[in-house]
Amino acid sequence: MRSSVRNLTALGLLGAVLVGCGREAVDTAPVARPERTAGTAAPAPQGTAAPPKAARGPAAPPTMAPGPGGRTPVYTHRVKAAGGAASQAAEKVVALTFDADMTADQGPRAAGGERFDNPQLIATLRRLGVDATVFMTGRWAEEYPDQAKSIGGDPRFEIANHSYSHYAFASPCYGLPTVAPPDMADDVQRAFDSFRDAGAVNVVPYFRFPGGCYDDAALRALTPTGVTAVQWDVVSGDAFAKDPDAVAEQVLDGVRPGSLVVMHCTRSAAPVTEQAVRRIVPELRARGYRFVKVSELMRG
Repeated sequence: MRSSVRNLTALGLLGAVLVGCGREAVDTAPVARPERTAGTAAPAPQGTAAPPKAARGPAAPPTMAPGPGGRTPVYTHRVKAAGGAASQAAEKVVALTFDADMTADQGPRAAGGERFDNPQLIATLRRLGVDATVFMTGRWAEEYPDQAKSIGGDPRFEIANHSYSHYAFASPCYGLPTVAPPDMADDVQRAFDSFRDAGAVNVVPYFRFPGGCYDDAALRALTPTGVTAVQWDVVSGDAFAKDPDAVAEQVLDGVRPGSLVVMHCTRSAAPVTEQAVRRIVPELRARGYRFVKVSELMRG
């Protein structure tokens, strides 16, 4: 196993240098971690803003109950609920999630030819029959509206919110610009509006913090949106990686029943992700794993 990929601390330091390029932070980020809730689904709290219209209806995706003091709840992976069946946590399911990162000010780079999308990755997931959740920024949806509509119209996929601008919701956060707490809820809503404008249908009320960075103020600021914050328990290490086998090995080593894996759907910042997925999927299936979207993982 290559130590350069496995060393998450070094990976975090790399992210501090490569600002605004779609790097997701690992759990070494200087953030406040609320007490985890045991992965059980609950309706959105009373008095919160309605989730996106696509999330309504009899098959509405589950959300978690608010945390202490009404703070936005945080979900990282499936865990056995208190009093739940012993087989629940042991069910061999795993959620692959892909962050479609693009900051609000990267338009000139996109105009110059830099690709923040990765249609080959999406095509591979479809070919392999993998259900997955794409955490998308509103700016990405505006840059690639046809792809956002296609992803959000495919029943294998669901689109979750990764902010509009991919600016940080806590500071410091690997050099990312920061959204002020009074503007955080509006930033999240602006992203949902971008998905709607692109014609995406399968949109879920989940949110992932840019850079993985958050604190108590951010959790309180997002309470009115009614979202559940979704992080991860397995870091793929695909950001800026050059060796797909090293990425695959890190995922295969980390996955446990109920795991939630963070990867990327940004070609310029994660160029070997598609190749890694081509190895990860058959090997996990050979171990008996089934791939699910975050909504199904959380429903369990």
